[in-house]
Amino acid sequence: MNASRSRAKPKIHGPTFSAEKTWAELAHNIREIQNHDASNLSFEENYRFAYNMVLHKEGKMLYEGVKKLVVENLEQLASEKIIPVFPTGGNSDPMHRSQESDIFLKAVRNVWDDHIGNMVKLGQILKYMDRVHTKTDKVPEIAEAGLHLFLKNIIRPPIREHICTAILNQVQFERDGSSIHRSPVKGCVDVLLRLEVDECSLTVYKRDLEPAFLRESKAFYHAEGVRLLDTCDAPEFLRRVEARFDSEDSRTFHYLDRHTAPPLRQILKDELLTPHLLAVTSLPNSGLDNMVDTDKVDDLSRLYRLFITVPSGLPTLKRVIKDSVARRGLEINRASQGAEIDDLDHVAEEEDKKGKGKARSMAHTAAQKIELALKWVQDVLDLRDKFFAVWENAFNKDREIESALNEAFQTFVDSNEKSPEYISLFIDDNLKKGLKGKTDAEVEIVLDKTITVFRYLTDKDVFERYYKGHLAKRLLHGRSVSDDAERGMLAKLKVECGFQFTQKLEGMFHDMKISVDTMGAYKAHIAKTTAPEIDLSVIVMTSTFWPISQTVPPCTFTHEMAKTCKSFEQFYLSRHSGRRLTWLPSHGNADVRVAFDTSRIELNVSTLGLVVLLQFQDLAPDAFLTYAELREATCIDGSELQRTLQSLACAKYKILKKHPPGREVETDDSFSFNTGFTSNLRKIKVGTIASRVESGEERKETRDRIEEERRHQTEACIVRIMKDRKHMNHNDLINEVTRQLAGRFHPDPLNIKKRIEGLIEREYLERCEDRKSYNYCA
Repeated sequence: MNASRSRAKPKIHGPTFSAEKTWAELAHNIREIQNHDASNLSFEENYRFAYNMVLHKEGKMLYEGVKKLVVENLEQLASEKIIPVFPTGGNSDPMHRSQESDIFLKAVRNVWDDHIGNMVKLGQILKYMDRVHTKTDKVPEIAEAGLHLFLKNIIRPPIREHICTAILNQVQFERDGSSIHRSPVKGCVDVLLRLEVDECSLTVYKRDLEPAFLRESKAFYHAEGVRLLDTCDAPEFLRRVEARFDSEDSRTFHYLDRHTAPPLRQILKDELLTPHLLAVTSLPNSGLDNMVDTDKVDDLSRLYRLFITVPSGLPTLKRVIKDSVARRGLEINRASQGAEIDDLDHVAEEEDKKGKGKARSMAHTAAQKIELALKWVQDVLDLRDKFFAVWENAFNKDREIESALNEAFQTFVDSNEKSPEYISLFIDDNLKKGLKGKTDAEVEIVLDKTITVFRYLTDKDVFERYYKGHLAKRLLHGRSVSDDAERGMLAKLKVECGFQFTQKLEGMFHDMKISVDTMGAYKAHIAKTTAPEIDLSVIVMTSTFWPISQTVPPCTFTHEMAKTCKSFEQFYLSRHSGRRLTWLPSHGNADVRVAFDTSRIELNVSTLGLVVLLQFQDLAPDAFLTYAELREATCIDGSELQRTLQSLACAKYKILKKHPPGREVETDDSFSFNTGFTSNLRKIKVGTIASRVESGEERKETRDRIEEERRHQTEACIVRIMKDRKHMNHNDLINEVTRQLAGRFHPDPLNIKKRIEGLIEREYLERCEDRKSYNYCA
């Protein structure tokens, strides 16, 4: 028997499901939620409604229905809360506009908060839909859909334009110096940052607000820069600019997007700072020069901080600093060697014409010239101290600025052709008298400061020649206040320029030490034999170390002086065979007791002065010696004899009488011993030889000697290099000679070429066939 099997339908337990009825009840409850009247609603019931609709394949109906309800609610919120508070824009009062903007932004934020709160509650009810339906239909979850709906229905014209305008109004109101409520602005900015307009995560903030904000900022700060420059002095300009940077940083931190900060700062740099860099530093009575002069460290620090933030800032600051130093240096140079010197010479000439006395006018002019020389160095030191204090305290010890300062100082120091002489005179003045009573630390400070100026010299060999002459006078006349200070200065010069630079200077110190030992041995020698009538102290100088003229000025010693000198010569040559002694009376001095009518006074005079005074020793009190007789008896050169007679007869202490009286020594004058001379002093120093600024002729002679030395040094350097290298091309040889001689002076390539030609003629070098290189000839 065949049996038939029938398929039975499944039984559905519970009430029959109706999608329309379920949606109607759920929609009613959703509206209650949107109206904030959900206290009597059941979460489980609403969740079950949504669950059943998805379960019965009505997810799309549910999804679209919820979206429709959200849109209706947003439109209602817009029409009731946002549109009624649109800013009118008709009132010109900034405060009124700010208040309108504040109310409007608060309304927008409140609508956003209301919408987000509703979407959170709906998201909890519709969790099953988000988990099943949105994945199946590939649609956004309800929370994300809520953002899109807010963007579409609220952030739309004209609401969108009003939001951007209100935020920009508040920013402008705050920039104008007023206070605003930042929280509504930040609230709306956060809304715009949450809403993305495409799949590339472009936000409404980036698309609409930020470009408008940056455009407004650019226009504002362009005008602000011009306004500040017209109305503020430099320190105030810098303070305002720095305040603007700080305020914009605060603005982006507190209520704008942090990514807006970089382009905003760039706008500040491009519009507010960069176009006005040079103008603000050059403002009269308040620019960089004024800030340096008045020690406004805080303002200068602010200037540096701002300038280094822009590419052209530091180069501009360096250029302005160099210009400032150059301008001040030019004024210092003019003060020392410009019209003032010419005026002094002119005054001296006028005094000569009026018969006021050549000696007095020349002495007065020389004293003023040396004062100007010392003042020049002190002014340079003061200027350097001022700028380097600014560099250290305000410019953060910036190395580029330090290089610019050194370059500027070197340029203006080198532009004064007398600077090597002036620096040597300054050291001479300090080591001779300026360091008395000072501690070792203070001595070190003076020497260190002087070395800083010395570093700026290019022609260090010129300085060496002057320094050697001034050092010789200090050593020979016992005017050096401290041997330690002298050697300390020498050590510093050796560090700066090397052993060869100070070799001869150290030789001078060595001669002084050996002379002390020699005189000790001579004193012991004459103690055992017959001592001469005159007590003698001799310094034996090595001719190659000391700045001694090759032509020794003639002078005939008296019999007693010649006998004393002969005694020392015999002693010295008995110890050192093969040497030759040449007496230099122009460099010595003597102590002599002179009997006047009422007193006996000890005079300290130059050796030449002693020779002149001894001519009057055996004469009658009223006897005369003419200028011609004195010159014949002493054989002293005319200019030296005039200078000596002026110190004895025309200066403060008139040991001799000049006939006729006056301050100018002429070749037809006569002289007699002043037996009636009186003084309260028991010991008098007459005719001290002071360091002085060279005259034009003396400077020309010095320059000629230096050029001659440079020729020899250049040739020696070329030979030394070629002896080592054997073969070099022309350019390499020029560069190497320049490098090696740079420590003493900056050689001219043309002069080096001339020296090479001279060495080729003397067969030290030979030119190769390529005509571009040289060989050394052994």
